[in-house]
Amino acid sequence: MRKTGFAPIVDERSRVLVLGTFPSLLSRREEWYYAHPRNAFWPILFRIYGRAFDRPGLEEKRGLLLENGVALWDVVASCETEGSADTEIKSPVLIDLTGFLREHAGIKRVCYNGGNAARFAKGLGPLPVPGLTLPSTSPANARYHFDAKLEIWRNAILKEESV
Repeated sequence: MRKTGFAPIVDERSRVLVLGTFPSLLSRREEWYYAHPRNAFWPILFRIYGRAFDRPGLEEKRGLLLENGVALWDVVASCETEGSADTEIKSPVLIDLTGFLREHAGIKRVCYNGGNAARFAKGLGPLPVPGLTLPSTSPANARYHFDAKLEIWRNAILKEESV
């Protein structure tokens, strides 16, 4: 059965776009980005901006992104998949990232949440802004400890705020 991803979180303040691959099974059930409690995405973003991560609601998460110029989306718009692993993605239809970046001209860089997001994005062709692959925040990525991920993400995200 074909699954569809989420709409982007973006507004006129967005300066950096974080692109994941496709929502996990739990995220699809919860209808929200990075819903798995062991995914480090939200704890990392909250730490970067000096805010406590104490069970924030969806609007608080959305607000954190937009207030700080961070847009969020996934590179796969729809696909056939049953589980959460990127390796299970079949027949992917990719987003129109070039059109999206044209429409949101304030975005100056794309940060890929992991190598799989970057690999899928290669199918989009050349982009008008630079891209940077960051360590995946997925709990399946045991290569980096939380603090290492946090430091890499902080450097990439805060660098983009000065663009």
